[in-house]
Amino acid sequence: MHLSYLDGAALLSGVIVGFVLGLIGGGGSVFATPLLYYFVGVANPHVAIGTGAAAVAVNALANLLGHARAGRVKWACAAIFAAAGSGGAIIGSSLGKIVDGQKLLLLFGVVMLVVAAQMAIKRPPPQGHDFRLTRENAGKTVPALVLIGLVVGVLSGFFGIGGGFLVVPGILAATGMPMIAAIGSSLVSVTAFGAATAANYAWSGLVDWPVTAFLVAGGVVGGVFGGRLAGVLAARRQLLTQVFAALVAAVGIYVIYRGVLVLMKP
Repeated sequence: MHLSYLDGAALLSGVIVGFVLGLIGGGGSVFATPLLYYFVGVANPHVAIGTGAAAVAVNALANLLGHARAGRVKWACAAIFAAAGSGGAIIGSSLGKIVDGQKLLLLFGVVMLVVAAQMAIKRPPPQGHDFRLTRENAGKTVPALVLIGLVVGVLSGFFGIGGGFLVVPGILAATGMPMIAAIGSSLVSVTAFGAATAANYAWSGLVDWPVTAFLVAGGVVGGVFGGRLAGVLAARRQLLTQVFAALVAAVGIYVIYRGVLVLMKP
């Protein structure tokens, strides 16, 4: 089988994204759009965003299955958050499609800096308690899940990212469940938001499916190696996160720099 440069670059990009996801456990999807646009050579920023969103949905689903088998998903809370956020993702992605592609990339670079800052700030994980949605707490919990899910979904759809770095804190704020349960539950939303965003972009012909396939295939391979290395380097996880945050910030600055140059052209 002969691979073109585009195919090979998409496959390698998937390996990078999957490796980071497996190694760090989140945040790697923010690399998808910059890699597709600047490295793979996808000419249209909107196609890069739509294609990246499709790959993010598949990768999140693959990770979700493992968490579900381990019993780390609070399905009722996850379903409410995902349902509300999916509507938000449709709204956000619809807005994203009408924004100039270069301006959207510039804003994406700003988001990468926010992600980097959020990951770089060292905080002790909250001491959550085992949480179950009941009639007694539904009156307070459900509105919080719906409101936060809607806002996060809009942002996820607008930028074409999984939004896990926002979903996890959102679920924690609404429920106070243990961190590991929030991470597992968040993948339901990341899958749903990515699928909703990709479907909206695909409706407008803004998803390159062959590139998506190579991106997903590379992500599977990268995820395996990243996961294995994560076990070896478990004691240095905080250092890995700091290094990753610095890398995200560097790429974000580059995206902003390129975006400003393009927008300054007469």
